[in-house]
Amino acid sequence: MWFKNIFIYRLPADCTITATTLQEKLALKPLQPCSGLDKQSRGWVSCRGDDRLVHVANQQILFALGVEQKLLPATIINRFVKERIADIEAQQGYKVGRKEKKDIKEAVTEELLPRAFAMQRATFAWIDSVNGRLIIEAASPAKADELLEQLSKTVDDLPVKLLHTEISPVAAMTDWLAGEAAPAGFTIDRELELRATGESKATVRYANHALEGEEILAHIASGKRATRLGLTWNDRISFVLTEQLQIKRLEFLDIIKEESTTLADTDEEMFDLDFTLMTGELARMLTDLTEALGGEVSNNR
Repeated sequence: MWFKNIFIYRLPADCTITATTLQEKLALKPLQPCSGLDKQSRGWVSCRGDDRLVHVANQQILFALGVEQKLLPATIINRFVKERIADIEAQQGYKVGRKEKKDIKEAVTEELLPRAFAMQRATFAWIDSVNGRLIIEAASPAKADELLEQLSKTVDDLPVKLLHTEISPVAAMTDWLAGEAAPAGFTIDRELELRATGESKATVRYANHALEGEEILAHIASGKRATRLGLTWNDRISFVLTEQLQIKRLEFLDIIKEESTTLADTDEEMFDLDFTLMTGELARMLTDLTEALGGEVSNNR
């Protein structure tokens, strides 16, 4: 249980959601298989393959949204549509019009859906009750929004908003590079994206490349700003910070994972220890990162 890409949200200051309450709420909207004509179904699923929809450790709460989707590729639909149109044209002796083609495609899709293969995926979320955060593991905003939408339908009065800091990530990352120094507790790694602010949006990317020297400073002097930057926190977590304050490519370094490997005897103990170690380390890292970005904006809580 190690998150890889996360979006960070602020819970309301008066949030009192408990694991017990959340379990009760999620149980009312579990994932159901897609019915015959449904393309997609959403609902809450177990984090660990048992009947519990919520996992708790040290006031940290883990839960997961399940999504079942029918796999019906457009190439398959189009093949059946072409065959159907060819049969109609051969029988009736005239070309099928645009509206009729659309109707045929809809009819073919409805006929194929009950026979389509269903695929399931899960998006995990973590409520940090101590620090008042909701963390969603997702690589794209669409996946995070999908979970937030379902959560709003499941739990009343739980508005969340993206974390905002006094200093924007772009301004901070550019300053760190220009000054050739990361904030306390962080080191700059070997990944960077710089983008021009003008109409050209000219972009320069570095991978596995030293980020010291005149070349980087020249790009900044010409007006480019840092939009992605690789960082490591306390030699324990490496990640890429983006301009939207998204954390990508999280990697918990070996010193952390070794702790759970040496202490756990069973899969269940391993899951508990992994979650406890991950949330403990990540919570501290996010606190330090927020401080490095000037703290949260005054009206963010």
